[in-house]
Formats: sequence, structure tokens, C-alpha cells
Amino acid sequence: MTGNGNGTGDVAALREEIRRTRVELGETMELLAARADPKALVRHSAEQAKARMREQAALTVARVRERAAEQVRQVRAQAAHEPGALARGPLPWAAVAAGAVVTAVVLLVVRGRRR
Repeated sequence: MTGNGNGTGDVAALREEIRRTRVELGETMELLAARADPKALVRHSAEQAKARMREQAALTVARVRERAAEQVRQVRAQAAHEPGALARGPLPWAAVAAGAVVTAVVLLVVRGRRR
């Protein structure tokens, strides 16, 4: 079966083409098997959900910290203008409450990352 003009081609070239086709078919089968694996799909979905939750937690912590910082700035500004105002107004309790909320959120986020 050497190239004698009748279109049969070179045997070695045909064998190489068959080998390449088998390799490609094997790779395709592996990809299809991976897509159909329920455990892998669930694992992938869980990883995506974890990533989204971490992102949401980070955004929430950033927002809470910013709000707490704003309240601290307000308290400091009020203390600078009216030194006695802090003792008679509810603002210190708001600052303490904001600090407690920030602490609780940070603890929940840290605890959630350890799991």
C-alpha cells in the first residue's frame, strides 16, 4: 500500500491520522464525562456560591465600617463644637451600637471563612 497513484496513500500517514483521531476522541470523551459528572457540577456550584458569599460579606463589612467611621466623625465633630453635648445626647449610644454591629459582622465573617 505505498503511494502508487491509486489514491490509497501512505500507510504510515494513515496510521498517524488514526492515532491523532483516537487522541482527539479520547479528549472529547473526557470533557463530556466531566460535564456530565453530578458531583463535579455540585462542587463547582458550591465553589461559586462560596465566592459570591465572601464577596457579599466583604462588601457588607466595608459598608458597616464606613457607616461606623462616619458616626465616629460626627461624634468627634460634635465634641469639638460642644464639649458638654456628648454627655446629654443619645449620640454616644449610637456610636457604641454602631461599634457593636461592626464587631458582630466582622466576627460572623471571620467565623464563616473558617468553615
